[in-house]
Amino acid sequence: MSNTMYNKMWHQTQEALGALLDKEPQKMVEPQRNQVFIFQTLATFYIKYVQIFRNLENVYDQIVHPQKRILIRKVLDGVMGRILELKNEMVELELTEFHYFDDILQDLKLAPQQLDIPIPKYFLKEKLEVIKGREKILAQILADSGIDTSEMKFPVKSMPFDQAVKLIQIAERARQGRLRALFMKQIYLQEYRAKQSKTLGKKVTDTWAAALCIQKVWRRFHQCKKTEKLREEEMIFLGMNPPPLFNEVSATVIQAEKVDRLRNEVQMKHEEDYREALVTIKNDLKLIEGLDIKENLQDQIRHWFIECRNLTGTFPDYPDIEEGGSAIIFSNKTIQQEEDEKWKMSPSLFLPVMKEGCNAYKEIWMNKDESWNFSQDFDPELIKEEKRKELESEIRVQVDELMRQELKNLKLAVDREREHPAKVGKKKKKKGKKGKKKEKKTKKDKDLTADRTIESLYKELVEEGLLIQALKVNLSDYIGEYSYLGTTLRQVSIEPMPSLLDVRQLITLYGIWPLGSAAVHEKAPLVKSLLLAGPSGVGKKMLVHAICTETGANLFNLSSSNIAGKYPGKNGLQMMLHAVFKVARQLQPSVVWIEDTEKTFYKKVPNAEKTNEPKRLKRHLPQILKLLKPDDRILIVGTTRRPFDAELQSFCRVYQKIILVPRPDYASRYVLWKQIIERNGGVLTSALNVSCLAKVTDGFTQGHIVKVVKAVLTDQRIRRQIHKPLTAVEFITAITSMDPVYKEEEESFKNWYAKTPLGKKRALAITGGSTEKAKDKGKRKEKKEKKAKKKK
Repeated sequence: MSNTMYNKMWHQTQEALGALLDKEPQKMVEPQRNQVFIFQTLATFYIKYVQIFRNLENVYDQIVHPQKRILIRKVLDGVMGRILELKNEMVELELTEFHYFDDILQDLKLAPQQLDIPIPKYFLKEKLEVIKGREKILAQILADSGIDTSEMKFPVKSMPFDQAVKLIQIAERARQGRLRALFMKQIYLQEYRAKQSKTLGKKVTDTWAAALCIQKVWRRFHQCKKTEKLREEEMIFLGMNPPPLFNEVSATVIQAEKVDRLRNEVQMKHEEDYREALVTIKNDLKLIEGLDIKENLQDQIRHWFIECRNLTGTFPDYPDIEEGGSAIIFSNKTIQQEEDEKWKMSPSLFLPVMKEGCNAYKEIWMNKDESWNFSQDFDPELIKEEKRKELESEIRVQVDELMRQELKNLKLAVDREREHPAKVGKKKKKKGKKGKKKEKKTKKDKDLTADRTIESLYKELVEEGLLIQALKVNLSDYIGEYSYLGTTLRQVSIEPMPSLLDVRQLITLYGIWPLGSAAVHEKAPLVKSLLLAGPSGVGKKMLVHAICTETGANLFNLSSSNIAGKYPGKNGLQMMLHAVFKVARQLQPSVVWIEDTEKTFYKKVPNAEKTNEPKRLKRHLPQILKLLKPDDRILIVGTTRRPFDAELQSFCRVYQKIILVPRPDYASRYVLWKQIIERNGGVLTSALNVSCLAKVTDGFTQGHIVKVVKAVLTDQRIRRQIHKPLTAVEFITAITSMDPVYKEEEESFKNWYAKTPLGKKRALAITGGSTEKAKDKGKRKEKKEKKAKKKK
């Protein structure tokens, strides 16, 4: 795809965004009581913004013009933020984290795949060197401290020399034995044929009958092959089977990858040239136009002196530096502009950003002639315009000092006026007060490790095992399928279990986007903590590692089992948390992971775990959450397979967003079996009935499927696939020894979620109640529980 095509895509996307920004305020301002209509309006805007985001992300990744990229990035962050705002509105309206848009997608003629939310590539691209540097340091610290991850993954056992020689001798003798057996078999077959030929003698067979027999066999074989080929062609035509060489990488894809690499190199070069030009063009402007700018400013200010003297009879007071100096004199704001500043279209923090980006696009790029700029390098004229303003503001400061003195001289010479220094004194006193207030605020924040560097704290946390290396797992590796019956089930008042792709989208929206983009994290609805609850093997741990991989975040492990015995005592715990969150802030983005987080909030600690003190963090976590600010890109992620063991109130107080991770449904199991078999070297043929395999394995998780596939697909079995294709029976036999997730266990998760704040609100909304009633019921239950405890 050429650069002109991406430019065209950008222009089309900007037009679509402009139309959407004009339409949205009209729809949002209209008062509505119909909840279904409101949700459909929000969902329609959400879907349209997602389409715009997908296009803009693609354009930003591929376009090479540095100044266009700055504007696109600004709009891209705005669109991301707006999507998160709309998602938050839908959650508050429907009182559920999962939404289904089947009917709206049908009206807009979109496929469910077009609703998939991509992760912007710039999250990793723009800090690739930093991430690689950090990984090297981490690997070095792990190697020095003797806890090298590579050694942990592939343990190499040393053995004595004699034992090694004996092992080689056994293998060699076995090889020779196999060859000898094969040789003896050939001799036996030769002798057997010779005996048969002697017994038959010179008996003459009917050649015509023999020929007819061969013809029959050949024709049967030929017709079977022909029928198989026709059936395969028909299945391909119907779209039931993929075409030949479907999974092979084509030459076009390889060429496209080469072009992408070249485009990235051009992007980097143009970016460097642009940065250099920002400095050189400014310096050139200073030399060429600096004196002219200075003289023009002085002439304008002198003219203002004379005008004021003619109108009022006295010279004016010169504006202070805090007010903006002489710039305030010439800032001609019209009535319309002032009204625009006061009027707020929407409470959204991202709509003004997008509006500003669209206006900049219309003013600069919409009708710009770029026929001269075939290579899409930076535009020097735009840099000059920008740097002239900077240069003018710098020179203005110098001119203001000169003109203040000139005004003082004029007043002394013409009006014999003297300045009153009392005002200046008062202002200074006020400043002093403000300064004192700030000092008081800073004194409250105590730094327990003020004498230590971040590097030393980082090393200590790695050695203690609190800062760990994230596994290289992409979110796209979390395989699943969409829920195609969500809307239909809800219309019949049945709450569907979320699909795996619904979970994946929530991880992108609540975890990856805010951590990846500082602009989005600062203004979007703030998600400080996330809980992933689901049975064992559904991929909760994998999702945590995927968040870190996609954003380049540090991973801190504060699980109760991991912190047991480390930093003992109250002061030790305080020091540990201080060190973790200090490093997490300095090297953000960061993820703080608490595995089996229900242990931190145990109703009753089991006797076997009392020595580990699993509830050490219980009191501190709410305090930590309060201290996290919008500019701290830190996410606390808890994973649990037994949420019912925890105290519900304190649990829900810490975790702001709760995501149920379900066992895979039929559609997801079908996709999982296919992809995991192929990823482990398996070949899918008509002999392997994947549909049957997916149906039979209802209740089994992704973890079960991965274990079974790895157990069946040994190196030997992979080699034998040519002669003996894979069958479903092989996998079913291997999975029979495993315990599935039964419906009762899934129901227990559903019932537990119904007791959470959002679950209660949802249940009341379905039955026609209100959230106030839910609160009253909750308070009554609390009182009853307290009374029961007192009696005990």
